[in-house]
Amino acid sequence: MSGHSNDPTAVDESHPAAEEVLSDSEDIAMAQESPKNSAAEIPVTSNGELEDSRERSFKRDLKRSLPVGLGLSETQITSHGFDSTKEGVIEAGPFQGSVKMQQKSGPVVLADEVKNPAMEKLELVRKWSLNTYKCTRQIISEKLGRGSRTVDLELEAQIDILRDNKKKYENILRLAQTLSTQLYQMVHTQRQLGDAFADLSLKSLELHEEFGYNADTQKLLAKNGETLLGAINFFIASVNTLVNKTIEDTLMTVKQYESARIEYDAYRTDLEELNLGPRDANTLPKIEQSQQQFQLHKEKYDKMRNDVSVKLKFLEENKVKVLHNQLVLFHNAIAAYFSGNQKQLEQTLKQFHIKLKTPGVDAPSWLEEQ
Repeated sequence: MSGHSNDPTAVDESHPAAEEVLSDSEDIAMAQESPKNSAAEIPVTSNGELEDSRERSFKRDLKRSLPVGLGLSETQITSHGFDSTKEGVIEAGPFQGSVKMQQKSGPVVLADEVKNPAMEKLELVRKWSLNTYKCTRQIISEKLGRGSRTVDLELEAQIDILRDNKKKYENILRLAQTLSTQLYQMVHTQRQLGDAFADLSLKSLELHEEFGYNADTQKLLAKNGETLLGAINFFIASVNTLVNKTIEDTLMTVKQYESARIEYDAYRTDLEELNLGPRDANTLPKIEQSQQQFQLHKEKYDKMRNDVSVKLKFLEENKVKVLHNQLVLFHNAIAAYFSGNQKQLEQTLKQFHIKLKTPGVDAPSWLEEQ
């Protein structure tokens, strides 16, 4: 009894049960110390960051420990360093075998974006609507006698004469076309009448000469009529080109000039209204912008006015030259036809390089040629 200790917690190490108890106590103590020991074994750089090799090993172990049913394309893993400037990101998609490092902090520089076409169209529509409103207001003001209008008296007189002449030339053109159609019908009738006389001359022996004379006369008239028809059609074609192409082109420039004049007056009126109002910090930018718009439209108006003056000058020269030749042709052809001078009629066409029609061939009318 004296050999045993009085301490109730003492254990006899020689007993097998006591050895088992001591072994369990040592395992518990080691388990409690293991977190500290493992943390102490993690190498740290001088900046307080994890060593790269250790970090890669940690990520590789973590990746292997992922559940089998969870694919990498559905997973995003982020590992933050101590400086919080870089992130390791496993992006969604097929695994590429490496972790991408993506800059997440710091200043962000945006590239110049391309202008949105929809915004550009919207801006164009806005400018067009504003310009249309100003021009419409100017036109209404002029019609009501409230707005002022810029007038170039000399140029306006020339434009009025041109429009009046165009109407008169169009009337001559219509009458010449009517004459051509009627002459074609007459020539066609004369040719048929000549064929009928020729047929009766062969079948009526007692009236052979009489039918023969009339057949020759009608055929000659038809031939001369075809020659005159060629001259008239040439006259019609030349006048048609002058009226519907040359003069019309000049009148298109006149329309552009009138549109430029309306825009110029609209922005001039707008600038005058702003100048009559107060001048402060709000109105000065508007006045400056209006002044710029007014100057742009003034330059456009001056340019179009100069273009119209030049075109009117060249048109007048061209018109005199063309009409002089065509009127001489028309007069000589008509005079030679009704005087019965066949040689003079043919000579007139040769003078103007008009190809003669083959006798006996139906010449199409001007309407059919169109």
